[in-house]
Amino acid sequence: MRMREKVTRLFVAAAIAEACSWLALLVGMLVKYGPPDNQLGVKIFGPIHGGLFVAYVLLVLAVARLRRWSLLATAVALASAVPPFATLAFERWARRRGMLGVDRQPAREPAPVG
Repeated sequence: MRMREKVTRLFVAAAIAEACSWLALLVGMLVKYGPPDNQLGVKIFGPIHGGLFVAYVLLVLAVARLRRWSLLATAVALASAVPPFATLAFERWARRRGMLGVDRQPAREPAPVG
């Protein structure tokens, strides 16, 4: 497997992992500020989310260079790391547009009628 494909696969994995860590961190914050008043979730998932955030940003920069993304697409990919779950939306959007090296699905032939 070529380097471009490996880095792209890592980017996709990081986008998914970053979104999952957002979920874990949000649950940890809910527990911290909710009735249980327990900070353990934030102490565990805060650093994990931070590390995945940094990994995602670095992989965006790597994939943007390898795949020759526009400056605007790169900026949107970087900005998507801030709101919860936006990395998933960006990854799907980029995949549909062939920005990850996956061609769009060919149009289906209409089924014959009658």
